[in-house]
Amino acid sequence: MIKVHLRKKLISNGRTSLYLDYYPSIPHPDTGKPTRREFLGLYLFNRPKTLADKEQNSETVTLAENIRAKRQIEVQNGAYHFLSKKNLSTCFVAYCEGMAATRIGSNKAGWESALHYLRDFTGGTLKLSDLTVKKCWDFRAYMIDAASQRNGEALAINSTVGYFNKFKAALKQAYKDGLIPTDLNPKIESIKPEETRREYLTLTELQALVQTELTVYPILKQAALFSAMTGLRYSDIEALTWEQIWYDASNGYTLNFRQEKTDGIEYMPVSEQAVSLLGERLGDSQPVLPGLMYSAHINKILNQWVKNAGITKPITFHSFRHTYATLQLSLGTDIYTVSKMLGHRELKTTQIYAKIVDQSKRDAADKIKLIF
Repeated sequence: MIKVHLRKKLISNGRTSLYLDYYPSIPHPDTGKPTRREFLGLYLFNRPKTLADKEQNSETVTLAENIRAKRQIEVQNGAYHFLSKKNLSTCFVAYCEGMAATRIGSNKAGWESALHYLRDFTGGTLKLSDLTVKKCWDFRAYMIDAASQRNGEALAINSTVGYFNKFKAALKQAYKDGLIPTDLNPKIESIKPEETRREYLTLTELQALVQTELTVYPILKQAALFSAMTGLRYSDIEALTWEQIWYDASNGYTLNFRQEKTDGIEYMPVSEQAVSLLGERLGDSQPVLPGLMYSAHINKILNQWVKNAGITKPITFHSFRHTYATLQLSLGTDIYTVSKMLGHRELKTTQIYAKIVDQSKRDAADKIKLIF
C-alpha cells in the first residue's frame, strides 16, 4: 500500500518548503516514470517573529495536511492526475465556457453573462497554474467595482452575486475534476446579496391569469401556471421530460429531476391538476413542453399577459415560484415542507417567504378600520 507523508525541506530566506513523499513511488501521469515527491508550493517561517507569522505557519500546515489526506485517498484509488503539468496549462476561461455550454435556458444565459465579465477581467485566457487565491479575490473586486458599470448602466448587485457564484461553482468543479490541487472555492467569500422585494401573486390574481388567454405564445401560460403549482424554475421546466414524471396509484404523481441551479436530485410530489397543464403525455425522452425556449422576448409577452389580466405588479417568470412558496405558507403548509418542496439546501433561504406572509397578515389586519 502506498503511503503519503508530509515532509519539510529547508530553503533560502529563512523558510521551509513543504512537500509530499510517496512510498513506494508512483508513476508520473505525463512521463510514466516513477516519482516520489510533490512540492506543494507552501512555505513556513523558520523563526516566526509575530503572532501573524505563527498563525500563518499553523494555517499552512493545516492546508498541507488536508492535501496529504486527499492525496492518500487518490493514490489508493490509483489516481495520479494531480501530478500532471498538462492540467495546469489548461485555460480556466475555456473550462468555464465548456460548463456554460451544458446549461440551458435562463441558466445558460446567466453563465454567458458571467463569462462576459470573466473574459474582460482575464483578457480571454487564464491558465490554471495562474489561478490563485489572490487572482480570485481580484476578480471578486472587479465584479463589485469595475464590472458594476456596463454600457453606462449599473449592474444590479444581485446579478453580480449570481455571476460571481457561477465563477465559484466553476472553481469547485475544477477541483472535483482534479484540474487544480486545492479547492479555491471556500477560500473566496461570496458577494453579499441585497434583499429585494419578491413579487408574488395572490390566489385571486393567479385565478385571473387562468381566465386570461395568451394567444401569442400559449405554451408560456402552461409553463407559468405549472411553476405556480409546483415551484419549479423556468430552467427546470424547460429541461423536464416525461420520463421524469412518475405515477403510482398509491402516491399519485412525483417529479424525479435534477435541478439546473443546484445540480441536486429532487423527488417532488405534484398534483394531478398540475400535470394536466402539460397536456397529452408524449414519449419518455420528450420534453413536457416542447417548444419552450428562453429569450428576452418572452418577458414582453409575459408582461402583456399579466397586464391583460388586470394585474399591475412587476411580475417576472420567477414570480410564479415566489407565488408557490407564499401561497403554500399562507395556506398553512409548514416552512420545513415548503423548503423541501422548493429544493432549498438551507431553511434560511425559505424564511424570506415567511416574512412576506407575516407582512401580508399585517396588511390584512390594517384593512378593518372603524370611524368613531
